[in-house]
Amino acid sequence: MSDELSRVRAEIAAIDREMVELAARRSRLADEVGSLKRASGSAIRDYGHEKVVIDRARELARSAGVSEQLAESLMLELIQASLEIQEQGQVEASSAGSGQSATVVGGSGQMGRWFVRFLRSQGYSVTVADPDDGDVADWRDGSSDDDLYVVSTPLPVAAEVLKQMSESPPGGVVLDIGSLKSPLRDPLERMVRAGADVASIHPMFGPETRLLSGRHVVLVDLGSSRATGRAHDLFASTMVSVVEMDLESHDRLIAYILGLSHALNIAFFTVLASSGESVGRLADLSSTTFDRQLDVAALVARENPNLYFEIQHLNDYGGESLAALAAAVGRLQQVVGEGDLQTFTEMMETGARYFQEKDLR
Repeated sequence: MSDELSRVRAEIAAIDREMVELAARRSRLADEVGSLKRASGSAIRDYGHEKVVIDRARELARSAGVSEQLAESLMLELIQASLEIQEQGQVEASSAGSGQSATVVGGSGQMGRWFVRFLRSQGYSVTVADPDDGDVADWRDGSSDDDLYVVSTPLPVAAEVLKQMSESPPGGVVLDIGSLKSPLRDPLERMVRAGADVASIHPMFGPETRLLSGRHVVLVDLGSSRATGRAHDLFASTMVSVVEMDLESHDRLIAYILGLSHALNIAFFTVLASSGESVGRLADLSSTTFDRQLDVAALVARENPNLYFEIQHLNDYGGESLAALAAAVGRLQQVVGEGDLQTFTEMMETGARYFQEKDLR
């Protein structure tokens, strides 16, 4: 390696250090901005100002002869980091759970750990009830007078936990976070009949989520104003959107939102895996559409098979979307095989019209 190359690389390393130090400085200022926003009652997210920041970065990039796309990507990452800091600061400042206690049943699982961190950030004293690695192995071994119980277990286990709770309802609010409600319908109804303060929520995000802006939590109101109020309070200091709906609507929509999207990707990578072609070779010849689909399918392939099977198998409405998918693929195969350009065009135009509604929102 030449001395000149070593010198240039050393300069790049020095610039990298400066960039990280500047990012840290920006983060400290973002925390200060968050404090000022809380003091004035301003919203955390300001889309207008974000546009100003991005436009400014693009203009600076043009002047410096740097890619505008690179500058925008850097700004978006920095904005995301700033929003995370400000949202976390607001959650902590709200102290919604200060002086209160909570038990997370299944708190050693991925979403369970997310809720443990989230509740503690709000000031709750949290007990993890999990036989794998918890403060107690069983929720009944913990405090009997906790203010909140979050059931974050696989669906069959959640059904059993809720059934047990219905036999002697705890004094605190009970929230399950199941991805489906069909398997929990009976034990939830038992809880309601027993007079428990229970509501059902579904966080529409995974355990890796740090910023809740643009995310949704579905809330199924089971008749307890105390429980639904607690569910709203949990997320009041965040930027999440809470969407209320009934139990049956939830599972029918989830059959499309999760069931259909998962099935499409499972079918996609199953076909690729049986094609005889390596993913590397296919990626070398890929298109923009293929690259995007490949990225999503790769993420799905690494998910928990048990959870994804539950979403497909335990949903009372799951067969509806899968049957529709099979019919659509069959129709496409027929149209292409028959050389029916008119019907093929109609299918494409129907899709374009359908997505116009999303573009206009």
